Amino acid sequence: MVDFAGWEMPIHYRGILEEHRAVRENCGVFDISHMGEFFVRGPKACEWLDTLLTNRVSALGEGEAQYSLLLNERGGVIDDLIVYKTGSSEFLLVVNAARIEEDFAWLQKHRDIPAEPTLELVNCSETYAALAVQGPRSPDVFAKVFSSKWDGRRNRITEFEAQRSSGEESEGGKCGSRVFAATTGYTGEPGFEAIVPASEAIRFWNLLVSAGAKPCGLGARDTLRLEMCYPLNGSDLWPECTPLEAGLGFFVDLGKGAFVGRDALLAQQAAGLRRRLSAIQVLEKSPPIRAHYTVIAGGQDVAETTSGALSPSLGCGIALAYLPFPLAKVGQELEIRVRGRAYRAAVVRKPFYKP
Repeated sequence: MVDFAGWEMPIHYRGILEEHRAVRENCGVFDISHMGEFFVRGPKACEWLDTLLTNRVSALGEGEAQYSLLLNERGGVIDDLIVYKTGSSEFLLVVNAARIEEDFAWLQKHRDIPAEPTLELVNCSETYAALAVQGPRSPDVFAKVFSSKWDGRRNRITEFEAQRSSGEESEGGKCGSRVFAATTGYTGEPGFEAIVPASEAIRFWNLLVSAGAKPCGLGARDTLRLEMCYPLNGSDLWPECTPLEAGLGFFVDLGKGAFVGRDALLAQQAAGLRRRLSAIQVLEKSPPIRAHYTVIAGGQDVAETTSGALSPSLGCGIALAYLPFPLAKVGQELEIRVRGRAYRAAVVRKPFYKP
């Protein structure tokens, strides 16, 4: 167990390799209750969110979801998050644990864009827990727990009637005690997230495990997401880097109109990128690659890794690093310094692993 953004979290239950393989080949469940949940409601909720997030929120239909980013005025990443449209004028934002307070304060600060007295912004992070089920057999687990067949569509959210324990009353209030199943994920495999009242977390965990999901910890989460080149906020994303540099331009709609950070991104796009988050694969046997290891090109130190691991699926070291743009091309020969020794590596196409 380790501290993670103020939460006590498991590195593993039975072992990182076993849990990694469970998700790639079968089904695993992760406790992601540390994530934050905000509800945004009101006739102008969609319009307001479009002024703060990079993706086009107005493109969402009810029950749909999208990945997006919250930026500062310099175009730097405050947080990456998922937006779910849970009603005709209601949205659920799931944000990173370490950014809950900062994100909420930033959104509160910008509530006057546009001025809308009916806009409701509620931090429900203490009210809800979340459990992520990932792997090829996750549809089977979904069917057992929700008594409903998952249609296989990704980036959707469905609300289910909460089945409370005997004598338990609805929490009511602005957060309520609702149960959602969202088909997003952070591993590249089919999967869903059960977003449930915190009081129901243990019951749902036991239901998911009984249905065939193997408990998985932070170690497998990191190797799984890194094989897919999914960035980790605080490691691969931070306020001094932009989504264009991070290779997340697909989730930035510069044509939708004004949003915080747009002008800076337009200027960066016009000037040309100076660096890019690149996938690097080690070409020889090496110790595990970690963050902050030096990347070498032509005998010169050119960058440092932002994330790194031994890939269980590929059997070699993999890493992400912001490389100078001329060095970010696929096939570029590099070295990574580990414990005083340089190991041969090369830039490869994203992702490292294709499910």
